[in-house]
Amino acid sequence: MKKKSGKGSFLKGAAIIAGGGFLAKIIGAVYRIPLTNLIGGYGLGLYQMVYPFYCLLLTVSATGIPSSIASLTAERVSRGESDQPLLKTSLKLFLTIGFFGTLLMAGLAPLLAKAQGERLTGGYIALAPSVLLVSAISVFRGWFQGRNRMTPTAVSEILEQVVKVGFGLLFAYLYRGNTLKAVVFLLLAVSISELIALFFMWICYRRVPAPFENLKDGSRVGVKRILKRSIPVAFNSGLIPLSGLIDSVLIVRLLEKYTSEAVALYGLFAGGAVTVINLPVSICYGVAAASIPAVGSAKAKGGSRRKRVMFSLLVTLMIAIPSAIGLFLFAEPAVGIIFRSLKGGEKQTLVELVKTFAVSAVFLSGLQTLSACLTAQGKPQYAALSMTIAVAVRIPLTVWLVKNPKLNIFGAAIATNVSYLLAFALDLLYNLLITKKKKGESEDDHGSRTRRGRRGFDEKGA
Repeated sequence: MKKKSGKGSFLKGAAIIAGGGFLAKIIGAVYRIPLTNLIGGYGLGLYQMVYPFYCLLLTVSATGIPSSIASLTAERVSRGESDQPLLKTSLKLFLTIGFFGTLLMAGLAPLLAKAQGERLTGGYIALAPSVLLVSAISVFRGWFQGRNRMTPTAVSEILEQVVKVGFGLLFAYLYRGNTLKAVVFLLLAVSISELIALFFMWICYRRVPAPFENLKDGSRVGVKRILKRSIPVAFNSGLIPLSGLIDSVLIVRLLEKYTSEAVALYGLFAGGAVTVINLPVSICYGVAAASIPAVGSAKAKGGSRRKRVMFSLLVTLMIAIPSAIGLFLFAEPAVGIIFRSLKGGEKQTLVELVKTFAVSAVFLSGLQTLSACLTAQGKPQYAALSMTIAVAVRIPLTVWLVKNPKLNIFGAAIATNVSYLLAFALDLLYNLLITKKKKGESEDDHGSRTRRGRRGFDEKGA
């Protein structure tokens, strides 16, 4: 049988991840409609109150794991080494971190519930096991992606949503007369969905046909190396939600100085425009995931990392640019479909926000792919640096623009556009510098020189 070309394999992997992620988001979005009818706005508010702390724990225990493990797996496979030592060490490390995350969430449940003024202790405890489960799922997803097997990740994401929706609607219906109890069981449905998704990933792993028999063991994989690759990725991933948390305080307080609709305007920006813009970004995530094994294994397969980075970026832009143009041109019907309850001035404000913010669909999608390419080359800290600089620019720029009543909430959209553009440009520059070859130097020579330099640095560091 003829082997698929690198580009064909890359595009297939990107399409699988993108399709699975998009379908999972559609299922999750549709879920909100009957759920709101069953538990009401108050129940939905209680449900959402548990998530900020949960997401914070996932930033430490799970965020960044798939891309970092994928890059390390791709490196070992490209050298003909077994990736079993990496998988075993990663599982031990992140299961330990996830376990303590679960204990922390369960232990702090009474304090968190008391601070929020609601009886949500049971909700925190019901969701707590998900921290451990998602940690394990993330390791398996990264391992499969590093081996360029994208189907398990895509199917597990869809399975998560289907199980959550099935159990969630069942519980919401059974306890529709007791909103608080319904919310607790809705959060339990999340943990159940993660457990089933983990079981599915384990089955997929066990079904991989004898992948390790003809591979040499290779070097031992230390925890330090895994953390060195994972921590910058997690830090980078956490900066966007962190900046969003800062925005939620900063923007509202600035708007309150000259309008009584500060909270509503912020809601239209963060809950409306950002949600719409993230749709094409979520589709482009498939390209980012597929670029890690493609770029990471380039040299071992006689390819050029620069060419693969540029190809990944090109595919991303081919999706993101038409999407951004479509959002700009068809903002009004898009808002009408997604946010049907909005009327009059609120609807028109959101339409204009989407038009202003549409260009970020391009910058954020490209940034996502370029960050993945840096991770694939063992330089995730560069992506973290880019985003740190972007956030540092975004905060004062937001203050300056939002203070202007003429710009209003649109100042926040403009500041976000600028910050994503800056991070995108820096990541592109870093990728070009890392993949740069000296005149007359072949790709292999460049790779050997880079490896020698890195080995010397590691020896000094050790």
